[in-house]
Amino acid sequence: MKGIKFLLAVILLPLATLAQGVDSAWIVNNYTKTEVMIPMRDGIRLFTTIYAPNDRSEQHPILLTRTPYSCAPYGEGIFNAGFWRGPRNYFFKEKYIYVIQDVRGRWMSEGVFEDIRPFIPNKTAGQTDESTDTYDAIDWMVKNISGNNGKVGVFGTSYPGFYATMASLSNHPALKAVSPQAPVTEWFLGDDFHHNGAFMLADGFAFYSGFGKPRPKPTTIGPKGFEFPTKDYFDFYLRTGALTNFTKLMGDSILFWKDLMAHPNYDAFWQVRDARRNVDKINSSIATLVVGGLYDAEDCYGAWNLYKAIEGKAKNDNRIVMGPWYHGQWGAMDGTKLGNVYWGSNTSDWYGKNIELPFFDYHLRNKGSVDAIKEANVFFTGANQWKQLSQWPVPGMRMTNYFLGPKGLLSPSSTGKGFEEYVSDPAKPVPYISDVYMLRSTPSRHYREYMVEDQKFASRRPDVLVYQTPVLTEDLTLGGPVVADLWVSISTTDADFVVKLIDVYPDQPSATDMKVDYLMSGYQQLVRGEVMRGKFRNSFEKPAPFVPNQPTQVKFSLPDVAHTFKKGHRLMIQIQSSWFPIVDRNPQKFLDIYQAKDEDFIKSNIRVHHRSKIELPVISGPF
Repeated sequence: MKGIKFLLAVILLPLATLAQGVDSAWIVNNYTKTEVMIPMRDGIRLFTTIYAPNDRSEQHPILLTRTPYSCAPYGEGIFNAGFWRGPRNYFFKEKYIYVIQDVRGRWMSEGVFEDIRPFIPNKTAGQTDESTDTYDAIDWMVKNISGNNGKVGVFGTSYPGFYATMASLSNHPALKAVSPQAPVTEWFLGDDFHHNGAFMLADGFAFYSGFGKPRPKPTTIGPKGFEFPTKDYFDFYLRTGALTNFTKLMGDSILFWKDLMAHPNYDAFWQVRDARRNVDKINSSIATLVVGGLYDAEDCYGAWNLYKAIEGKAKNDNRIVMGPWYHGQWGAMDGTKLGNVYWGSNTSDWYGKNIELPFFDYHLRNKGSVDAIKEANVFFTGANQWKQLSQWPVPGMRMTNYFLGPKGLLSPSSTGKGFEEYVSDPAKPVPYISDVYMLRSTPSRHYREYMVEDQKFASRRPDVLVYQTPVLTEDLTLGGPVVADLWVSISTTDADFVVKLIDVYPDQPSATDMKVDYLMSGYQQLVRGEVMRGKFRNSFEKPAPFVPNQPTQVKFSLPDVAHTFKKGHRLMIQIQSSWFPIVDRNPQKFLDIYQAKDEDFIKSNIRVHHRSKIELPVISGPF
């Protein structure tokens, strides 16, 4: 216990107001917890937990999180242990009023839950959405929580990040600052359950088999997830087979799984649930700070693209932070590494002290300044440096072509002729991570760590094409989107295309690359990977089959990267047609994959022609 208190004291020391570490006893002695039911305009009441400081010498701001994941623990005498175990305990030392609310239809709140409930732009009398629920909650809080200063901020990570975006559309006059973090933004194009129309099987099945279970009445007891019959998850997903078999395992009660299976294309169901559609309605008086992780396996797309949408449509103060983090790691105590790759500092701690607390302090307490928080605050991995920039991408970025050439050469010049080929066999899909890691008992860990995992296991497979540059004679820095512009021909009518951007370490890595617990010699670090479902190459609304053996363009963007390939390293591109089981297997026939049967899966001969290229966002010179 002494060691924990000492660690907390060291972490919190730079904050001048912190004279002691925040622990369970401190929270209990200095805060009061209250549970209330807040009425919405349609009569539905939402369960809300309020943690208010006992100090009455000044008025305090309100910081709100709305969540479908529960504001447990329930009971006014029971406090959340996570408050003093994470870096955000500074909000308590700074005497914020912290409020957590179960959203409509979840846990102890009344009403019916709807996944990514669409925003209604032109509401008629009595209509509600998440923006009105947020408005009503804020209105109640500023009128009924004693000692508040009339200013409210909202933040949330992942699904709560979606509710933060919706909060920004409430435009309540007391709302001054909103931080959507790893925000669920677009569930067909890039977040969580689809990437470019390809279904993210492992995430979708494991998550909704528990989260999606119906809750007929308010409860404090959460649902149980699916009980996997084996710890070898690769084997389980492969043996289960086609998505129709997963639907049988899911049962008949999980509504959103039915919605997933019923909407295989980018139709109105998905389009109305795009959280970016109405950000032009954010009031100019509401500041937004979008936060995300460069190695977020779930919602990297949402962070980058919500920021870009607000920047392009709204007229408010909008900024972005992208660190070297897995999903939500900026809210964890340790931001020093991910998997086997180290960042040289505790990036989570730096973010909390230098960005998150100053952002809310300035807008909710009129304290300090946000001048040090630039437009784009981005950590460049490889170089392991924070860059605080006036815009994103940086002005010096230029999209530069690298062609996929013969004998695996990746170079700025094109031969224009020839191709490489492989056989894509759905019965033997390319795993997303080494089989050794598939046997771990904690799938969430290897699910997030694959984002920087060594790709040598894949480069050795005959169904993975590998292209790489010669050894770099100087640093190469990329900052911005990566565009895959492939010319392919396939022997069937559909296929997926997975493109991976990889940093190849030298055979004799530097001292900073070597770690005592892992051999980094020749390490092939995944920097970015993305999948494109081939039938959506022209339109996500109207898929089209391939003409067998006819050269066809498949062009798509990968989420932005911020990475320096150091002198002595190589830049590698890998191309493959499966990434299992994070992505479901494509039968490689043009059909509704959600209704496919086991017998529909066939092999496809894939050719990648040398006119194919990868457009890289190269930054030249200092920035």
